[in-house]
Amino acid sequence: MTSKILILDFGSQYTQVIARRVRQLNVYSEIVRYDTPASVLKSLRPSGIILSGGPASVYAKKAPQPDKRVFDSGIPILGVCYGMQLFGKWLGGEVAPSARREYGRGQLKVEKSSPLFTGLPEVIDIWNSHGDSLKKLPKGFHAIATSDNSPYAAIEDSERKIYGLQFHPEVAHTPRGMEILSNFVLGICQADPAWTMKGFIESTCEEVRRQVGKERVLLGLSGGVDSAVAAALLHQAIGDQLQCIFVDNGLLRKGEREKVQDVFGRNLKLNLLTINAGPRFLKALKGVSDPERKRKIIGRVFIEEFQRATKKVGKAKFLAQGTLYPDIIESVAIGDNPASMIKSHHNVGGLPKNMKFQLVEPLRQLFKDEVRVVGETLGLPREVVWRHPFPGPGLAVRTLGPLDATKLTILREADAIVIEEMKAAKWYDKVWQSFAVLLPVRSVGVQGDERTYDFTCVLRVVESHDGMTADWVRLPHELLGRIASRITNEVKGINRVVYDVSSKPPATIEWE
Repeated sequence: MTSKILILDFGSQYTQVIARRVRQLNVYSEIVRYDTPASVLKSLRPSGIILSGGPASVYAKKAPQPDKRVFDSGIPILGVCYGMQLFGKWLGGEVAPSARREYGRGQLKVEKSSPLFTGLPEVIDIWNSHGDSLKKLPKGFHAIATSDNSPYAAIEDSERKIYGLQFHPEVAHTPRGMEILSNFVLGICQADPAWTMKGFIESTCEEVRRQVGKERVLLGLSGGVDSAVAAALLHQAIGDQLQCIFVDNGLLRKGEREKVQDVFGRNLKLNLLTINAGPRFLKALKGVSDPERKRKIIGRVFIEEFQRATKKVGKAKFLAQGTLYPDIIESVAIGDNPASMIKSHHNVGGLPKNMKFQLVEPLRQLFKDEVRVVGETLGLPREVVWRHPFPGPGLAVRTLGPLDATKLTILREADAIVIEEMKAAKWYDKVWQSFAVLLPVRSVGVQGDERTYDFTCVLRVVESHDGMTADWVRLPHELLGRIASRITNEVKGINRVVYDVSSKPPATIEWE
């Protein structure tokens, strides 16, 4: 049986980061609600449990509380920040507001030998983010490390295998944090590092075959990374039982339709039905400026077109989706979950009531970086696996204001130049996203001996780890100049290019 680390989610913005770090150690991790009963946790047979951080104070009225019996389960436990304060208070210690909030970089001084710090130096750079701190140790615990503001920056009860860290080992700002997590997961918990993408592919193929039997499976192929990898994985599992449907909504990047047909139809030999629905989408979007209305219209028309397509391909019992693990976490986080922001996702629970399909979600256990590794392992082209994220509503939310065919053509050509030049300069793989935005703003220009009055194009290039936060990229001026020169010279309708130097927050990555 594969080893497993469970992470109790108390609402930290870093909870998913903890899960990803554990998986980087080749150990499967799973995020569960903070109030999951101890009996359920034990039935899952984890090698260890990590209590995440969280925004609450342990003394707050509605502070999230776990099932206290988890501390008597005999399972090794690591509490991070709020998680440490929680068991510190519950097991007889004292927690109180710090004299001054510890946030940002700090230094940890290892005072006593501990399996948690095996192989690490006596002084470690760390990242703090807390307002409360432990003031008195619970019975059976002793301090193993201190910081400038805390005599109990790391604590342990080696007999019960319960450990606490006041800082965040999972973030990049704690450079030796992975070693600390490795000491806990592989050393203290003795977890078997057997979680690999090759093993995942084999077990998922078996699981899909068991689930669908001889029935047919439909998949809406978009050309994006998630649906592409889901298609390749399902095709390996069930072959011609898979029927892919590609709805061309007329809002795609240049050459997208031909690329999808070439990779999945001609090369991978998948059953693929292409629907040319661009004119219908454009008609439905005519005169619409509000981005939310755009999204709703696109979603509605897509469902209608997909339903029509299902009648063409014939009866099927299952519908496959490229749902990822973060989608599952965020979509089931309801009620009094402590996370400060919860989003719904179109891949989860988004089916219309009259579509009577059973769901197949082969990627639901994976994070985005793992999906890309699966895609590479399955032999998908690098340009498919490592392409930049593209919004579901496509160019509709990169063309601000009302849409028409002319504006889409202008933006499509500009965007193609951005991607071309980023790849040629070897910058494409260094950034999270790079694309063009067309503004409903005209300005005076001069091209040749003629006066022009054309649109403004925005170049947006950002770096990010997960899309939740992002910073603008300091591209070389020569590259910026080359992109701008090509767009204004080659794309009829644009006479001005500007560069977006906004970070997220306060801006978003996309403009709509």
